[in-house]
Amino acid sequence: MTLEKIFGLDRKMTNVRTEIVAGITTFLTMAYILAVHPDILGSTGMDRGAVFTTTVLASVIPTLLMGLYAKLPFALAPCMGLNAFFAYTVCGKMGYSWEFALTAVLIEGLIFILLTVTNLREKIVHALPRCLRESISVGIGLFIAFIGLQNSGLVVGHEKTLVELGDVGAPATILSVLGLIITSILLVKRVKGALLIGILLTAVIGVPMGVTKFIGVVSTPPSIEPIFCKFEWGHILSKDMFIVVFTLLFIDLFDTIGTLIGVSAKADMLDKDGNPIRIRQAFMCDAIGTTAGAMLGTSTVGTYVESAAGVSEGGRSGLTAVVTACCFLLCLFFAPLFLSLPSSATAPVLILVGVMMMSGVSKIDFTNYIEAIPAFICIIMMPLTYSISDGIIFGVLSYVAINLFSGNYRKISISTYVLAALFLLKFLL
Repeated sequence: MTLEKIFGLDRKMTNVRTEIVAGITTFLTMAYILAVHPDILGSTGMDRGAVFTTTVLASVIPTLLMGLYAKLPFALAPCMGLNAFFAYTVCGKMGYSWEFALTAVLIEGLIFILLTVTNLREKIVHALPRCLRESISVGIGLFIAFIGLQNSGLVVGHEKTLVELGDVGAPATILSVLGLIITSILLVKRVKGALLIGILLTAVIGVPMGVTKFIGVVSTPPSIEPIFCKFEWGHILSKDMFIVVFTLLFIDLFDTIGTLIGVSAKADMLDKDGNPIRIRQAFMCDAIGTTAGAMLGTSTVGTYVESAAGVSEGGRSGLTAVVTACCFLLCLFFAPLFLSLPSSATAPVLILVGVMMMSGVSKIDFTNYIEAIPAFICIIMMPLTYSISDGIIFGVLSYVAINLFSGNYRKISISTYVLAALFLLKFLL
């Protein structure tokens, strides 16, 4: 009864061991953020060591909230994509300081808290047509699999064709293929904790191959003082500040909505109308995470699609999120050990999670083109634009356009029209 009250753990659906394995699995699939994020923000002149510590704290705080307040098995951390916008667009192309960018993130977080309290974020979710809500989880599955293929080295960039087959003879790629085979066999044999065991076995095999490199065990956490609460208020009323805040709001809002719908669908945690349960609480955790993250000194915090890995392992309660948060907290002192896991070991899991999330495609009626076309556009645009939010945007715009010009304008709700108008405004800006 205590676990049910604290974490929302339903023993008919899951158990403590499953939740612990799921939490560790989620952590291992998103632990790459601890290595990547400091490098990206460090390019702006921010102290890399301080950013590492802040990355850990900005992941722990909202993920704990997600587990204890929302009671959902989702993890949060500084968002990939938005950290690149922070570093390469705001601080690079636009030429502003990282303090200016942090101020924009703080404003974004405060606005999100207001939108959540007034229930506006939840209403936006309800404005998404049912066919698009079904397609989001499928699109995210393809997106996750694409990330896994890139991390494995099987898919690489190409100047003319954009992508091509990578060097399959490279040790890291060979390791990923071995990991994919091993983890697939474990899944076929229905081994409990297959994804986690697959990651660990792959990492061990990578040691004699020279891919997994042991870099130490314990280190002292660097201070966050160089970046803590460093804001710049001189440009707060400028046009550029408005554009930056609007862009952050827009991308974060629909990335989060897409992730929550997609992963909740995979976990079978939707209400009768197809909406994620306890979504308002989840949104509040996201908003508080972004606000706290700005004060700690990092870019926008959001819910991670890699949470699907833990869900695939059976995670169904807030205990999964709490375990993930504890793993992140341990990284403050054991960063060298955790960072020894190569992306080649976690890439196979991302590919297989993509397979698992494809099951939602059966719920889409592909004989009804008025729903099938927007759903397909939503699905295919997520991996090809490398953005969950862009997939949703093109899905909604195509849904409205096709229905409108086919004479089915009465089928579209007012809220969906408003949503489409906002999407067009985003492109104009």
